[in-house]
Amino acid sequence: MNTSHASRDSDKSVAADETPSVMRQTRVHEGSSFPLGATWDGLGVNFALFSANATRVELCLFDETGEQELARVELPEYTDEVWHGYLPDARPGQLYGYRVHGPYAPEEGHRFNPNKLLLDPYAKQIVGDLQWDEALFGYTIGHPDGDLSFDERDSAPFMPRCRVIDPAFTWGRSRDVQLPWDHTIVYETHVRGYTMRHPSVPEALRGTFAGLMVNDVVDYIHSLGVSSVELLPIHAFVDDQRLLEQGLRNYWGYNTLGFFAPHSRYISGESINEFKELVARYHAADLEVILDVVYNHTAEGNELGPTLSLKGIDNASYYRLMPEEPRYYIDDTGTGNTLNLSHQRVLQMVTDSLRYWATEMRVDGFRFDLATILGREPHGFDEGGGFLDSCRQDPILSQVKLIAEPWDCGPGGYQVGGFPPGWAEWNDRYRDTVRAFWRGDEGQLPELATRLMASADFFKRRGRRPFASVNFVTAHDGYTLFDLVAYNDKHNEANGEDNMDGHDHNLSWNHGVEGPTDDEDIQALRLRQIRNFIATTLFSQGTPMLLAGDELLRTQQGNNNAYCQDNEISWVDWNLDGDAHAMIEYLRRVIALRMRYPILRRGRFLSGEYNEEMGLKEVTWLAPDGAEMDVERWEDTEARTLGLLLDGRAQPSGIRRAGADVTLLLIFNAHHEAVAFQLPAAPSGSGWLCRLDTSQTCEEAPFQRAFGEEHVLEGRSLALLELVQHNEGAVTSV
Repeated sequence: MNTSHASRDSDKSVAADETPSVMRQTRVHEGSSFPLGATWDGLGVNFALFSANATRVELCLFDETGEQELARVELPEYTDEVWHGYLPDARPGQLYGYRVHGPYAPEEGHRFNPNKLLLDPYAKQIVGDLQWDEALFGYTIGHPDGDLSFDERDSAPFMPRCRVIDPAFTWGRSRDVQLPWDHTIVYETHVRGYTMRHPSVPEALRGTFAGLMVNDVVDYIHSLGVSSVELLPIHAFVDDQRLLEQGLRNYWGYNTLGFFAPHSRYISGESINEFKELVARYHAADLEVILDVVYNHTAEGNELGPTLSLKGIDNASYYRLMPEEPRYYIDDTGTGNTLNLSHQRVLQMVTDSLRYWATEMRVDGFRFDLATILGREPHGFDEGGGFLDSCRQDPILSQVKLIAEPWDCGPGGYQVGGFPPGWAEWNDRYRDTVRAFWRGDEGQLPELATRLMASADFFKRRGRRPFASVNFVTAHDGYTLFDLVAYNDKHNEANGEDNMDGHDHNLSWNHGVEGPTDDEDIQALRLRQIRNFIATTLFSQGTPMLLAGDELLRTQQGNNNAYCQDNEISWVDWNLDGDAHAMIEYLRRVIALRMRYPILRRGRFLSGEYNEEMGLKEVTWLAPDGAEMDVERWEDTEARTLGLLLDGRAQPSGIRRAGADVTLLLIFNAHHEAVAFQLPAAPSGSGWLCRLDTSQTCEEAPFQRAFGEEHVLEGRSLALLELVQHNEGAVTSV
C-alpha cells in the first residue's frame, strides 16, 4: 500500500487563512524518497533530501518575506539514505531551508552543524542574497582549533531561502531547434553584460533574461547568422566575500550555489518561467540556447569555507576528500573543493540537473567548465568514467550538444582529444596556433594546416567527427578580439591583485602601440587582423565559436581576466562607431560564406592523400608559386604563406561517390609584405572568382582570374576564391 497517497486522500480540509505562498499548518506525512527536492503535485509538497551520514533532518518553513520562521518540521522517514516527508498544506511559493543533524568530526570528513541553515541541492529557485557573516561558517573563525572548533551561531539571518515552484508553463507552439553540428556556430555571451548598455532594453530589464528577449536583441543575434547562443553560468552562484570587500563581484558566475536554480539577479520578476520564455523566444528565432555549467566544484570552498549546503548535508559523500586526511579536500579545481562524481548520489544530482535543464527548461546543450574533473575517477581521468558513460547512455543527454572544456589543474588535467564519442571539446591548440600564425611567428605552417582541418591528430578516433573540435580565437577567459591586436601585455590592475592574475602567454600583438592609438596605419592593420581571425575561424573545419561583442570591437582595456568586473569593463558597448558597423557587416558576410559552401563544414575528416579510385585529392596544400607543398617548404621556418585547395568533388559521406560542392581556394599570408600567389588549375573549371579578401575594408564585387595568373595578396591578409565551373561548355559562377 502506498501510505503517501493514502494519507493525502484522508486530508480533505485546508486552512481557511492559507495564502498561495505560505503554509499555515504543519501536518506532515511519510511522503516519498523520490523525486529528490521539493515537488508540488497539486495537493501538497513532497520534500526529499539525500544524506547518508545524517542522524536527523529538520525542514524549516518561512513566511513570504523569508524573515520569520513559521515552523520546523522533522522529516519522518529515511529510505535508501534519503530523508523525506510530505506536507499536504504546503503550496508553491513556500520558502524553506534545512537543518541537518549528525556528527561534527572534520577529521573523519563530517561537518554537520544544525545551527546552519542549508539550501536544498535540488532547489528550483533560490531567493534573496547571501550576506557574508561569520555565522555562515561551521567553525568559529579565529578559534585556536580552527575548523575543528564548532560554531553555535544561527546562520539563517544571512542565508537566502529555497522556494517551492509550480513547474506549469505553457510552451504553446514552441519547438526544439535541434540544429546539426555542421550548421552550428556558437556565440558565447553573458546574460548581464550583453544588455546592460543596450539602448533598446528598458532600464528595469537590463542584465536579465527578459532583457535578452527584447526584440532588437534577438533580431540582431539572428541577423549575424550564428546558430547557438552560449550563456555563461546562469545557475545560482555566490559573490566571494573577498571581492565584495573590494567593491567587485563574481561576474562570470563560476561559483555555483545551486545546480537547479537560475541566478536570482538574472530574473526581472518573481518567476523562473522568465527563463523558459527566453528559451521559447530564441527557439522561435531558430536559435539554440546552450548553458555553460559548473559541476566540478561549489561555492563552499575548502575546510575554511562556509557551510551553505552540501558541506552541512553530507560533506563526506558530496566532496572528494583526501584519502588519508578526510579533514582536507582534494582541490583539482583551484577553488578549494571538488565534487565527488564517483559517488552514485552525487552523480545522480548532476545528471538530474542536466536532464532538468534539457527537459523542463528545454535548453539545447551544455558547455562543461573544467570538464576533465567530470571524467576523473580516484585512479585518474577515464573516458569511460561514470559521468561520461552516464551521458552517453542517457536517452536525453546523449541527444543534446555536449561541449567539454578539456582541462583542469589536477593530475593529468590536459585532455584535449581525450573525451569519448558524442562530445565536442574546446580546442586551445587551435586558438594558440591561429594567434601565433597571424602574429607572424616563425615555423607555424605545419601546425596551422592541422588545425584548419579540425585537428585530426586529436579528434580522429573512435568515429568522432570534425565537429568535435570547437575552434575559437577568443572566449570570455582572456582578451577580446580587439584587445588581442591592441595589447602586448595584460592590464588587470582593476582586479585588485597587482596585475598578477590572468594568463601571461597570450600570443597577442599590439602592432606598434600599447592600447588605443590615433595612428591610422596601426588602426587599419589591427582591423585587418581582426578580419583575419574571424575568417580563419569560420573557414576552418570543425565547430566555430565566437565571443559576443568581438564584432562590435569591444574592449576590456587590456584586461584578460575580467571575472570580477561587473561594470563597463565587461559590458558590451552598443554605442557603435563606423568601424564597428563595418565589422558587423563583415561578420555577417563571412558567416554567409561558410553556410554557402558545404566543403567548409564537412561532417568527415578531409584527407590530403590521393584517392586513386576517385582520381582526386580532397585537400591540396600549395606554396605561393602554385606548386604543391613539399617537405622542404613545410620545414621552412620563414615561410608564412600557405594555400589550401578544397576539392568540391571530395567524398561527402561514407558512401563512395563524388561530391558536388564548389571547389575553393584559401590563401593565408601572415608575411608583412604582399605576396604574389600563382593560381593553380583545377578540374572542371576555367578560373577563380575572389569572394573575400581581408585586405579590403568593404565588400567589393567579385573579380575573376584565370589559371596561372597571380593573385597579389597584401601583407597579413586572407583570400577566399571560388572555382568558376564549366557547365555544358558555358562558364558560370556559383
